[in-house]
Amino acid sequence: MKIVFMGTPDFALASLDKLIDGGYEIAAVVTQPDRPKGRGKKLTPPPVKERALGAGLRVLQPERVKDSGFIEALKELSPDIIIVVAYGQILPEEIINLPAMGCINVHASLLPKYRGAAPINWCIINGESRTGVTTMYMDKGMDTGDILLQRETEIGENETAGELHDRLAALGADLLLETLEGLQRNEVERKAQDHSAATYAPQLDRETGRVDWNSDAKSIYNLIRGTNPWPGCYTVYKGERMKLWEAKVLEQKSRGTAGKVLEAGHGGMLVQAGSGTLLVTKIQMPSSRVMTVDEYLRGNSLETGYILGE
Repeated sequence: MKIVFMGTPDFALASLDKLIDGGYEIAAVVTQPDRPKGRGKKLTPPPVKERALGAGLRVLQPERVKDSGFIEALKELSPDIIIVVAYGQILPEEIINLPAMGCINVHASLLPKYRGAAPINWCIINGESRTGVTTMYMDKGMDTGDILLQRETEIGENETAGELHDRLAALGADLLLETLEGLQRNEVERKAQDHSAATYAPQLDRETGRVDWNSDAKSIYNLIRGTNPWPGCYTVYKGERMKLWEAKVLEQKSRGTAGKVLEAGHGGMLVQAGSGTLLVTKIQMPSSRVMTVDEYLRGNSLETGYILGE
């Protein structure tokens, strides 16, 4: 089985590693071009490129997968199957239909729920208690292809998107190998998705994490978890962006306007939500590191009664 692997970020590494360790024939690894990163805007290779080069694999980095030169290069490789894990570009039908065994995608949700770019984040933001991974045949739609295998897992009550990301990457890699082995033995049946049950997980941006203090405390807590580590949850305190990294939900009766700082002390910053209260325990102010509220208060103050977000 000759494989072309397409992936870019850290999430794809576990799957690539499983293929390498399993002795699969990887004709090439396709990943996004190197991009400027950090304050110095230094050109930085994506994680998958570094891992592939370290394993001595051929790497292709087309600017656009629709480019005719890249498609011709794929045809010359003549892969039996193309495996896609968080690649970052939509594949044209010419590529999807190229390999005899099809294009297989590893997606970090239980399809048809949470189709799209950020399923891990949105399942936490929306307060889901369970999620999982899916292997599927790709088609011209966005995560609409026939399902091969799925594995479900619980979401920890305090689990962040970053923590869940790492667990699902490993779970997806195991499921990928199980899928490939099943396909080789003709033991995996494809199942059409129920499109009427589909939900979507759009790309995050920096404003996704802005707190609406009129929401209930649990929803705000889920937003904090679901946007950790990126883009981060934030509110505004005296004209500055205050990121919220850790909190606890306290079910208390309303003690004032939503967003009001009720207390600020060694236990944290207690804030009134639309219903319930939120005890914020870790924050980050501009040009500063993440610190506990206790640490912050050693050299700064938080005004009791101030309305956050204004």
